[in-house]
Amino acid sequence: MNTSVAIQVLPMLEDDHKVVAVVDKAIEYIQSTGVSYEVGAFETTLEGDYDQLMEIVKNITKIAAEAGAPQVMTYVKIDYKSEGKVLGIHEKTDKYQH
Repeated sequence: MNTSVAIQVLPMLEDDHKVVAVVDKAIEYIQSTGVSYEVGAFETTLEGDYDQLMEIVKNITKIAAEAGAPQVMTYVKIDYKSEGKVLGIHEKTDKYQH
């Protein structure tokens, strides 16, 4: 695992229930890819191969639009190591779980 990506899909809709429904479709898409991921309150973190994660980043905004959002803001953070591996989700967060 040489890459970790944090992605937030923000559908520009006034109805909170519609926002959640669009975000749910985006998360369903992530689930369908088979990558390791963890959903958070504001963003979802994915781990894996750089090229595979960039394909997900490329597609996720269109997935949200197809789910009913006429405008989507997508925020992405990428941690990439050309050699070795990046720290994983659990290495970063397990000590804070209760």
